[in-house]
Amino acid sequence: MRCWLIFSALLYLNAQAYGAELMLAGGNEVFVINIDGDTTKKLWRWSGEDAPDLPEDARRDFQHLDECKAIENGSKILVCASNGGCALIERATNRILWRVRARNAHSLALLPHNRIVVASSLSGDHLEVFDISGPMTPAFKTPLHSAHGVVWDEERQCLWALGFDELRAYTLAAWETDKPALKLKSTHALPDKDGHDLRPVPGTSELLITTEHTVQLFDRDKAAFKPHPILGAETKVKSADIHPTTGRIVVSQWSATVRLFNPDGKIQFKDARPYKARWF
Repeated sequence: MRCWLIFSALLYLNAQAYGAELMLAGGNEVFVINIDGDTTKKLWRWSGEDAPDLPEDARRDFQHLDECKAIENGSKILVCASNGGCALIERATNRILWRVRARNAHSLALLPHNRIVVASSLSGDHLEVFDISGPMTPAFKTPLHSAHGVVWDEERQCLWALGFDELRAYTLAAWETDKPALKLKSTHALPDKDGHDLRPVPGTSELLITTEHTVQLFDRDKAAFKPHPILGAETKVKSADIHPTTGRIVVSQWSATVRLFNPDGKIQFKDARPYKARWF
């Protein structure tokens, strides 16, 4: 643990020239702040309540936002909400590029060939695959109890998906056809139940996994779990993310306070209760 802390601290000190933009989702909006500046200033925001290109009957779908991910070098942002709304938004214009509804959506990820996979949690209990340029109905779906997290692994050419008590890996099947499928490759029982967040640890073979009572690291090459050296004993973590350059960690536990580690700190909000926090 000591070596890991020293390494992370050196990364942080040597990368101050890089931006410290943080993206947060919760309630009815997703927004971006700079943690090294005025954290009350929103550099960018999007809300289903006032999005001009969102139909009135779809605004309720984007209440209770629970995920936000920057893709394509930050030019586009994936969001979803437990009310079912899922969207791909262009940051420069706030234009909605793609939109569907998936029951109790909790996470989503971009897949090859312009497809998006959605983790549909309790009362949905599925992974659903959509074509960005296709209909609003899924091209494929497969059961996964309490699906909560999805990560596309380009190096290993597989999708990692987090459920209630297991981590799964899927390969892509018939992906160049109009009938794509996810083929189950492996299943790994979680050390603790109620899997919640799933994120890659930049530059490593590890995945960061949060559950009800712990935060774990999973080595994708060794297929082994171990407690995170700093966050291992943290409970009820809704999201944890590691900055790809500085190694700084951001943790959200669905409160008005977002905590930082390596180095330690916190951000207190007056008008927000972030559910997910992601380095932009």
